[in-house]
Amino acid sequence: MNDIKLALLGSEGAGKSAVLVRFLTKRFIGEYASNANSLYRKRLSIEGRQLNLEVFDPCSQSGESRCILEEPVEWADGFVVVYDISDRTSFLNAKNILRQIKEAREEGCKGEVDIPICLVGNKQDLCHTRQVFEEEARALAQEYRCYFQEVSAAEDYVDISNLFTKLIRHVMEYLKYRADRRRYSGSKSMAKLINNVFGKRRKSV
Repeated sequence: MNDIKLALLGSEGAGKSAVLVRFLTKRFIGEYASNANSLYRKRLSIEGRQLNLEVFDPCSQSGESRCILEEPVEWADGFVVVYDISDRTSFLNAKNILRQIKEAREEGCKGEVDIPICLVGNKQDLCHTRQVFEEEARALAQEYRCYFQEVSAAEDYVDISNLFTKLIRHVMEYLKYRADRRRYSGSKSMAKLINNVFGKRRKSV
C-alpha cells in the first residue's frame, strides 16, 4: 500500500482547513482558527490502488514566517497552497509560500523534477468581493509550474475532490520517478564499482 504525504499551507482565514475537511468528509465546517498543527489520515483507492493519505495542516502563519516550511518541505510529497480570492494579502502570502517551497526544494533535491503543488483560490462563492483575478493567479501557478484551481469549500465538494485526486495522481507519478531515478543511480554506481574491480584485475594479469 502506497503512502502519500501532502502539506496544506496558507494564511489564517483563507479556509485551508475547510477545503481539506470538505475533501475528507464532504462536510463544510465553516471558519475556525487553530493554534496547533494537525495531521489527518485517510485510506483511498485511486486507479485500483490502495493508498494511505496523510495531510499535514499546520497552524496558519504570516507571510514573513519561514518556520511553517521547515517540517512540511522535508516531509511532504506534494503541497496544497490555499488563498482567499477576496483577500489580496492571503494571495501575496501564497506567493511567498510558493517561493519558499521552491527555494527549499532546490537546496535539498538537486536534479529532481518539480514537486507536485496545487495553488487553490478558495471562496469562489465570494466572487462579488474578489480582490484576486483568476488570470493573475493562473500566471503565478505557471511561474512556479503548479496546478491552479478556484473552488468554494462552502458550496462545492466535487471540484475539491477532483483537485485532490489530480494532485495525488501527480504525486504517485512523482514518487515513481524518484524511485526509478534512485534505482538507476544505484545501478550506475554498482556498474562502476564492478568495472573498477575487474578493470584493475585485467591490468594486473
